[in-house]
Amino acid sequence: MSKVELRNVCKAFDSDQVIHDVSLDIQSGELVVFVGPSGCGKSTLLRLICGLEYLTGGEVLIDGRSMRGVNPSRREVAMVFQSYALYPHMNVAENMGFALRMSGIGKAERAERVRAAAQTLRLEEFLDRMPRQLSGGQRQRVAIGRAIVREPKVFLFDEPLSNLDAELRVQMRLEIASLHQQLKATMIYVTHDQVEAMTMADRIVVLREGRIEQVGTPVELYRCPANVFVAGFIGSPRMNLLMGKVMASTEAGLDIGLVGGNGTPLRLPATAGPLAAGDPVRVGVRPEGFLEPADGDFRLTADVKFVENLGGTLLLHAPGHPSGTLVIESRAVEPPEPGPVTVGIDPDRVNVFDSRGYALPLKK
Repeated sequence: MSKVELRNVCKAFDSDQVIHDVSLDIQSGELVVFVGPSGCGKSTLLRLICGLEYLTGGEVLIDGRSMRGVNPSRREVAMVFQSYALYPHMNVAENMGFALRMSGIGKAERAERVRAAAQTLRLEEFLDRMPRQLSGGQRQRVAIGRAIVREPKVFLFDEPLSNLDAELRVQMRLEIASLHQQLKATMIYVTHDQVEAMTMADRIVVLREGRIEQVGTPVELYRCPANVFVAGFIGSPRMNLLMGKVMASTEAGLDIGLVGGNGTPLRLPATAGPLAAGDPVRVGVRPEGFLEPADGDFRLTADVKFVENLGGTLLLHAPGHPSGTLVIESRAVEPPEPGPVTVGIDPDRVNVFDSRGYALPLKK
């Protein structure tokens, strides 16, 4: 197990700066997921760690040792790509042991490492099969096994599940998470799928345009996003972001008027930063943060256009609400018909963002 450190890492392709001064510590044994929209720099950052791209500035350290000028083959990292890249003329055992053979590892040791990796990945019965005889999930496990046999210090995964169907992606997510628990290895995983990030990661790194927006555990990012970008990216469905303004900000609490509300302010048992009456804000509410309003409480009425029945829960979609598009979670036994619904907001499940889109530090 090894610690990975990024120190002011920068990368430019000619005049195009794609990674901007990124600093990050990945602890030994962590599974850290880089997530963000297409083009945010997550795969480029992974390639900088493994040495497939050259640094423009900054340092990458593994176990405290600078990787500047160190050949990728000597960094003791193993990378699993989106493409399986298996040799079609070799069977599973030969594919898994090929890198060891090229490194001069003896036949007996190669066979033992391949056997151990196959046992971990439940591939023992497939060792004599050719890649064309395997399913997509089995091929991906072979690609992971090829990395395991090298006994690297760090595993790097570059969107390894993108080529699989939905059911196989769920299965492979669980298998990679289980593999991490078994090996207790340092793993860095790149994906554009925030569901993968939420279900697998010890910590998530949210990237946008080559910069880190927030680093934290899945729970931290879900409950306390640092800005509206993270709030909208993490969570499925995304967080509702409702337009409003401060009615009063005192030591006793914060009163916010929301566009489309009933005129009663949303009262939060908190004070939040340097806010004053009249300041514009956006109130973030997860779909499960709505509730039945009590008499005299803040409430808003939404015109539900579509009801999404997920079995255990219902998602009520109200795209035309004047305060912003609403998605409301309901656990009603029977799906309601489209039409007006009136809801309140749980003040303990609210995030507030200032006019620039940054989260305000609510003090409960």
